[in-house]
Amino acid sequence: MKGTTMVQLGENGHLYEVSGDNFGKLPDGWFYREASSVDVDADDNVYVFSRGNHPVTVFDPDGNLIRSWGEDGVFTNPHALTVTADKTVWCVDNVDHSIRQFTRGGELISTLNERRTNAPALSGDPVNGPTRVKIDPITNEIVVSDGYGNARVHRYTPEGELMYSFGEPGTDPGAFNLVHDMDIDEEGNIYIADRENRRIQVFDREGDVLDVWYGFSRAASICVSGDYAYVGEYYAGGGESGSYREATDLGPRVTKCDLSGNIVARIGREPFGDAPGRFYAPHGIAADSHGNVYVAEVSFTEYGLRMDPPTELRSLQKLNLVN
Repeated sequence: MKGTTMVQLGENGHLYEVSGDNFGKLPDGWFYREASSVDVDADDNVYVFSRGNHPVTVFDPDGNLIRSWGEDGVFTNPHALTVTADKTVWCVDNVDHSIRQFTRGGELISTLNERRTNAPALSGDPVNGPTRVKIDPITNEIVVSDGYGNARVHRYTPEGELMYSFGEPGTDPGAFNLVHDMDIDEEGNIYIADRENRRIQVFDREGDVLDVWYGFSRAASICVSGDYAYVGEYYAGGGESGSYREATDLGPRVTKCDLSGNIVARIGREPFGDAPGRFYAPHGIAADSHGNVYVAEVSFTEYGLRMDPPTELRSLQKLNLVN
């Protein structure tokens, strides 16, 4: 079901071309199963965290393979990967609760939380089902979104000592209903994809609410790059009615916002699918220095696993900015 023709997505002058193919030239016998996260380094190399047989794969911007690592049971369920300014890689596994820092080549540097070690669910203590790590660009402090078993965000010193935490379950501003992804801007403001509350929340460094953005389906992923934020959204139609799965404008899709939360473009309005211009489940999102956008999708978990037989679907798209 490979796409052969580039199609154009977007609106209001924010236009992207996409082929519908998986990004990344994998050798024979390699597979993503599904890509759960993607990030881009300062050289625009693309780091993919997948649930396949080579969990971390690194590509140049044209999709040529540079290296891979993480094989032989290093990860249980890859959830999120972050490439930092010091060129290290933080990997978060939501099932075994591990939070670890690696070199770009896959050598373990440090461990913030050991595998299979977790706090009680909804205790507020770190961690239970963590979802993402980001580094504050000013202080170098470590920020962790703790989303599946907690409704919290934790801040650590650069040495890994817990400083404080914020957040609780709920729907009011400052509360969370699955803090699923996170990014930090150049000033240290924290952007949270509060997935099941279908919103983005913006906090200052101390955890005080600065803004709440609405108008999303299930906001699963967030990337702040330059003057824009890119939000990857799951399908959010009524599950009790199969007809809703063919509806437009309910996701899955990508939404581009300015940093005040104003929506400048919907990138994709069609129902889920493999055709060029459609999505399955945008779980991770990143943008490079040229404004191109990479979308990692847990398409197997959300759709392929339910097929007969279970089928691997496309799970990593590159959206090429049209100049």
